[in-house]
Amino acid sequence: MKKMIVMALMLVGCLTTAMAQKPAEIKFDKTSHNFGTFSEKEPKVTCTFTYTNVGEQPLVVNQAIASCGCTVPEYTKTPVQPGEKGEIKVTYNGAGKFPGHFKKSITVRTNGAVEMTRLYIEGDMTEAEK
Repeated sequence: MKKMIVMALMLVGCLTTAMAQKPAEIKFDKTSHNFGTFSEKEPKVTCTFTYTNVGEQPLVVNQAIASCGCTVPEYTKTPVQPGEKGEIKVTYNGAGKFPGHFKKSITVRTNGAVEMTRLYIEGDMTEAEK
């Protein structure tokens, strides 16, 4: 009987400790990037969004999906430990697109306390001189 009581108390103690830990939490340095003006001659532009895991559990980015096929996100696939940083590199390819202003979004899904975050890129692609 004493063994069962001790086991139950240990189980409750372990569960309480596990529940007390703060879940993973993603914090971005910035959530938007403006490429400014660039030429249609060089239509590929890239930026990097850096984030930190400010939680107490490992953070996993499950997916990063762009709103358009002209935008490709690449992200850290391994779990990011508490206090460590990860990156999401976003490349916009304006080849074959009409010159002008664009604004695209990237939806990031994680195992964190906030499961979904949106990142934004924008810029102005000017027409190539002929």
